[in-house]
Amino acid sequence: MLVVFNKPYGVLCQFTGQGLTLRKYINIPGVYPAGRLDKDSEGLLLLTDDGRLQNRLTHPRYGKQKTYWIQVDGLIDQITCGLMQRGIDLNDGPANAIQCRLIEPPKVPARNPPVRYRRNIPTSWIEMTLNEGRNRQVRRMTAEVGFPTLRLIRVAIGNYDLNNLLPGEYRVIDANRVESRDAKTRQQSYRRNVRRR
Repeated sequence: MLVVFNKPYGVLCQFTGQGLTLRKYINIPGVYPAGRLDKDSEGLLLLTDDGRLQNRLTHPRYGKQKTYWIQVDGLIDQITCGLMQRGIDLNDGPANAIQCRLIEPPKVPARNPPVRYRRNIPTSWIEMTLNEGRNRQVRRMTAEVGFPTLRLIRVAIGNYDLNNLLPGEYRVIDANRVESRDAKTRQQSYRRNVRRR
């Protein structure tokens, strides 16, 4: 079984412990995250009850590319994106994006709490694809080139994407079917900010 989940901001990628955890949103016994997103990041998180599948999704040798939409502080340009593609030095070694490009602000739900607003400093968005997932790598890369990350949304891992899931929603994929909620139920549950049961 594979669970495709749109992790909201502030949720920890674990089922136990203090704070807001996956337990609030996913009530499926025996599934565990295949990889992580830090508390401040949003978007696609895959969970599974299959150890072999978890390994295929996370081990670097399988080269699962991860794509992010990133809102940064300031007006980033394509030259800076090119620098991140060519490679920059971080404290744990060189890092480079497989792809980095400027994008228009995507149509995504507002974040709660909202991203900080400064009237005199504009923001901009990029799309970045990586084939590795070091701790806070995207944030460290954008900070290194002078454009701190304000909002980070993972939108794809390999062939899996959010496919219109709203924050806090998930769908279950198995050999026979894909379970998902219809758009009307999705909108109602999003407004009420309740978990899927």
